[in-house]
Amino acid sequence: MDKLVDLAKVLRSKNSGPFEITLDVLFDKPENYHRVADSGIINMDNICKLYQLKPKDICGIVFFEKGLGIKITYNRAVSSGTCCDRDVYGAQQHAPLMDILIP
Repeated sequence: MDKLVDLAKVLRSKNSGPFEITLDVLFDKPENYHRVADSGIINMDNICKLYQLKPKDICGIVFFEKGLGIKITYNRAVSSGTCCDRDVYGAQQHAPLMDILIP
C-alpha cells in the first residue's frame, strides 16, 4: 500500500468562492490516477469521515480522467474571512488526504 501523497503529483486545497473548499488531487502518471480512482477509496463516506462532514455538505467528487485529476468540493463551516475562520484562503485543508492508503 502507498499513501496518496506518494502517488499524486499535486495535493492542494483552495477556496471555491467564500462558502466552499475545493481539494485537488492531480497526477502526472495515468497508472497512478487509475490506481487511485479504481480503488474506490476516495468516496463520499471516506471524505465525510476525514473532514467530519455530513453527505449533504459535499458538493461533489469528480474524477476527470483526461486531466488525471480528482476534485472534491465541500461547504465550509464558516465563510471565508468571517469570525472563527482559521484559513481564509482554504489553502491548508488538503492535509487529511495525504495519509490515505491506496491498495
